[in-house]
Amino acid sequence: MPYLKISINKKIENKKELLDSFTKEIAKALGKPEKYFMTSLEDNTQIYFQGDFQPAAFVELRSIGLSENKTTELSKKICDMVEEHLNVPKERVYINFVDIKNTMWGWNGSTF
Repeated sequence: MPYLKISINKKIENKKELLDSFTKEIAKALGKPEKYFMTSLEDNTQIYFQGDFQPAAFVELRSIGLSENKTTELSKKICDMVEEHLNVPKERVYINFVDIKNTMWGWNGSTF
């Protein structure tokens, strides 16, 4: 049920490895099973940030029961990973956290 979407304005070659790494780390941080975790990576997007097109990323993390108490810790983890694996400085990463009500998340012909 968690969904992590990373949009970045540069070409990424090793997508499979990156998606696997992000899925494992963020699922663990959330305490959610990888089985239900979805991750996407959109590279070469047009992101204009701080007046230029230097490497930047926008990350969305959506999950049922996403606690505000965890967002600071998750922000640090995600920014560290984006900087380490995607070579985007932390100060050029925005993250949007969304806590979704279980009845507003569909799967397998029903909702959670």
